[in-house]
Amino acid sequence: MQAYVQLMQAMGYTFKKPELLIRALTHPSMGKDDNQRLEFLGDAVLQLIVSDMLYATHPADHEGSLTHQRALLVCEAALSQVAKGLGIGDALIMDHGEEITGGREKPSVLCDAMEAVLAAVYLDGGMEEARRIVRTFWPRPEEVHRPMQDSKGLLQEYLQKNGGDGPVYEITGQSGPPHDPSFHAVVRRGEDVLGEGDGRSKKEAEKAAALAALSVLTKKKRRRRKAENA
Repeated sequence: MQAYVQLMQAMGYTFKKPELLIRALTHPSMGKDDNQRLEFLGDAVLQLIVSDMLYATHPADHEGSLTHQRALLVCEAALSQVAKGLGIGDALIMDHGEEITGGREKPSVLCDAMEAVLAAVYLDGGMEEARRIVRTFWPRPEEVHRPMQDSKGLLQEYLQKNGGDGPVYEITGQSGPPHDPSFHAVVRRGEDVLGEGDGRSKKEAEKAAALAALSVLTKKKRRRRKAENA
């Protein structure tokens, strides 16, 4: 209960319906009434808020740059980073088995809980309150502890751990004047397109594509793990 109160104090928000926050903090290991439905909603709420913020604050950025920055702000690394700062791990409700295996510190668990808590705030206090949470606590893209310059290496490592071929990059488009070009890159594994991205150079476009692929793959992995444990 103390961790629950401390979390509301950290967020600067008191729930009118505390049951929403309780559900947002309930790990799937507890059975029904867990936070997975709220996580689904929170993912969409976060995508909208971040997209709107980036569109308003970066009027000169092209679509590829905005897409890259959004991918950084909604990735597992960013969400778990915010969750740790708020102390969400301490407030989680989970079974003993999950707790003794480090569940309160797992980035995937913290990421899911952060999305669920954001959804709970949205349902309890509306979009403006959810927007305040994101504006107040989210890092800037360059502050996320998974910088874009590492994205190609991280994707290579992820694919090696999960078997199959390594990533193959292809520059599929170029636009803009010669002094200010924009490149479009696609990253594939075999015949499957894993991600796409844009950048001011070919290398930057490839890194953006790798980051987009990582965001999709890690989210799919989390959902697959949940389905297996259901």
